Order: sequence, then structure tokens, then C-alpha cells
Amino acid sequence: MIEPYDLAVIGGGVNGAGIARDAAGRGARVLLLEAGDLASGTSSASTKLIHGGLRYLEHYEFALVRESLSEREALWTIAPHIIHPLRFVLPYVKGLRPRWLLRLGLFLYDHIGGRKLLPATRTINLARHAAGAPLKPGFTTGFEYSDGAVDDARLVVLNAMDAAERGAEILTRTPVTSARREGEGWIIDTPAGQFRARALVNAAGPEVLAVEGLIGDKPDYAMRLVRGSHIVVRKLFDHPYAYFFQLPDGRIFFAIPYRRDFTLIGTTDADQKPGDPIKASAEEIDYLCEGASAYFRVPVTPADVVWSYSGVRPLIDDGSGKPEAATRGYRLDLSGEGEGAPLLSVYGGKITTYRHLAEEAVDLLTPRLAALTGAAWTTTRPLPGGDFPVDGLEAFKAVLAGENPDLDEPTIDRVARAYGTRARRWLTQPRGEHFGAGLWQAEVDYLVAHEWTRSVEDVLWRRSKLGLLLNAAQVARLGEYLGG
Repeated sequence: MIEPYDLAVIGGGVNGAGIARDAAGRGARVLLLEAGDLASGTSSASTKLIHGGLRYLEHYEFALVRESLSEREALWTIAPHIIHPLRFVLPYVKGLRPRWLLRLGLFLYDHIGGRKLLPATRTINLARHAAGAPLKPGFTTGFEYSDGAVDDARLVVLNAMDAAERGAEILTRTPVTSARREGEGWIIDTPAGQFRARALVNAAGPEVLAVEGLIGDKPDYAMRLVRGSHIVVRKLFDHPYAYFFQLPDGRIFFAIPYRRDFTLIGTTDADQKPGDPIKASAEEIDYLCEGASAYFRVPVTPADVVWSYSGVRPLIDDGSGKPEAATRGYRLDLSGEGEGAPLLSVYGGKITTYRHLAEEAVDLLTPRLAALTGAAWTTTRPLPGGDFPVDGLEAFKAVLAGENPDLDEPTIDRVARAYGTRARRWLTQPRGEHFGAGLWQAEVDYLVAHEWTRSVEDVLWRRSKLGLLLNAAQVARLGEYLGG
């Protein structure tokens, strides 16, 4: 009989990949099973932020904000290529949240999470600040504070890569059809064959309850599926600041510099029914356009939207009336020793807390799995390509540009931010065919060989966002190269 894996993880989103990485680094033989591509669901459809969640303070989620804020700098340290600091501007609007409340919230934001590297909040005069110029007249006072931006899909891929380099087996496009306890372990059925494992983790995100049904386990929490939609338009401003805007209905949204030439606006909060299409509705797009138009001098209309996307957040149903008030916290449920082979189910969570969630999950499993012998380790070990100083991205880009004088500045910037030092693994190869927008055959070959890439969508919308730049003929040619 084939030796069973120590741990099988169902779900190739950020939590599943993070758990696989942590467990593999502690000595376990790990299998990760994902029904689609890595990060093909919620984990590639976030607002692309590593942040504490300023608005969660209004819902008294102080522990969640503290945890998120402490993780913010830890993640930047281990992934300085795909994560970078952003300064956000929050304009004060008379008649909405009072000035004192905003300042108090930002004071807490600066002080409860152990901030060390990021600059503190400051009050600004929007009439003299660069971020005031694109806004309508009348906004005079604002607050400037720190958070971070992240390439969310690449965060997942890099965790999976590191797990694989530590011995994990990563199987994408391998849905689990059933799983059952047998003896002291699990038998897991997939179209690719049957697998055995001593313990099982259900990290299926929005599908966590569906996987519980396949297993025949009774869920410990009710889930609330909340859709968050975003729009991308041509850039609305030239400065490097992002915006945190308030709306009269009490909600907030962001406007963020995105991919050099664009502005990302989001998000909405709408309850999602299981089985319904996961896409931005016309009403959500109108809502975001109207919100942006209330602040910017240049109106934003649905005709300006070059791309929209939506993700479903699997939130724990805490009885909140409004979807935006539902907790972004997570729960880890480990089956009892009397129930047989361990089953750990992950409910809820947010991208900023994934590393800490994974660490807690593996800590819970350690007494039940003899193979887990190492101590927690992911706080300081860089993700693949992130082995340079936290403030060293610009210096690295300069070195990369010197090594590759044939590549233009936008391509150097994209490649450095996507791959970090791993870029050299394909930049040193013959470039081959150019598909457009700085995408070369050598890069595509690397993605296929090392990042589980198979389709045009994998390349253009998850491993990169070059789908925003390539034309239809270029996309078709890439599809031909990948085999249709």
C-alpha cells in the first residue's frame, strides 16, 4: 500500500496554500487538492489590500484589527516584491462621521497593532496636498494613513510554490468527489485517483459547507456568502496615494492606483445565493460609479469600466443585519479525538490574516500528527522571490534593469513586483515569442513549468493582469501557444 500523506488540504485559495506551506515546513508530507486553478475564486477577487480593516473598528472587532495590523508588516517583510506600502487619504465630509471619531479611529489604528515600519497618520490640508487636486472643490481636511497593497493571486501561488519546494504535492483541477474516515486516516476520492491521508483540512472557502456535505460531517457554523464587486477604470489621478471614501449610507469604498494605468474602485457588500453567478451586477457598478463621482472632479460612468470582477467572501453568520457588518474573523474547528482521524475545518477569514490562520491551524493539528515536529516558522522566512530587504524593491528593479537592457521600464516594474529574484530563472533564458505588453514565451514557459499554469485566464488574469493590456489577436495567439 502507498504510504499515506500526513495531511491533505482541500482548497487552493490563500488559506489552503498557507496551511500547506506551514505544515510542509514543519515536516509533514502534504497534499493540496484544488478543484480549479490556484486562487481561482475569492483569493484572486479581493480589493488587493493588506490592511488592518479601519472600518471594522466601528463594529468593535478590536482583536481582528489588532491581528490584521500586526500581520500587515510581517507579510510585507516576507514578500516585499508582491506587497508594498500605500498611503491612504480619508477626506473629512461634514454630516458623515465626525472629525473626532475619524481621528480617534486612526489613533487606535496606529497604536494597537505594533506598527514599526509604516509611517503614522497625519492630518492634511487637501487644498495643498497632491491627493486633493483630483477631488471636487469643498474637501478641505483629510487624514493620511498607512496600509498595504498586495497581488492577491500571486500571494497564493507563492505559498503553494514554497509548499511544493518543501515537499508538498500540489494538484490543481482535481476536485474532491468524496472523503471518508477509514481506520486511522482518510480516503479521498478524486477524478485523478484515490488518496490517503492521516488528517484532512477543509479550507474550501465559500465551498466549505459543500465539502462538509461530501465528508458527511455536520458543520459547526452557519455561513453567510457576501459578494464583493470591484470596477477598474483608466487612471483618475497621477499621484501615488489611494483613497478611503465614505458614503451617506454609512458604507465605505476605496479608490486605488492600479497597474500603472488604472484605478481600482471597490467594494460592494451584497448577499450571494449559492449557485448564482458571481459577477458584478449593473446595480453594483452604478453604485460604485456614483460613489466615485461624488468625490472626483471627473465623473465615473459605467461606460468607463474596462474590467469588473467579483468575489464571494465566506463569512461566519453572526446574525448581522447588513452584509458589511458581518464579521471578517475566522474560526478553526478540529474534530475530537473520539471521532477518529482529524478533520480541521476553516470558516471565514480574510487575506491579511491568512499566515496567522495557517499557523494556528497547524498548531492545532500538531498534537494529533506525529510528523509535525517543527516550531512555527513562517513569520520571517521569505516567500519565493522575496529574499531582499523590505525597502529594497527599487534597488532590485535597478539591478534587474541593468541585467536586461532590452526590457522597457513598465516590464521591469511588472516582472520585479511579480517574481522578485525568481525572475532571473526565466529572464536568463532565450526570450522566444513576444505575445505583447512585455509578455514573452520564456515567461509563459516558466509559468507552465513552475506555477501550475494551463490556460489563458491563468496567465492573464491570475499570474498577471496583462488581460487589461493585450488585444484580442494577442490573446488568441497566446491561447494557440498554450494549446487552445
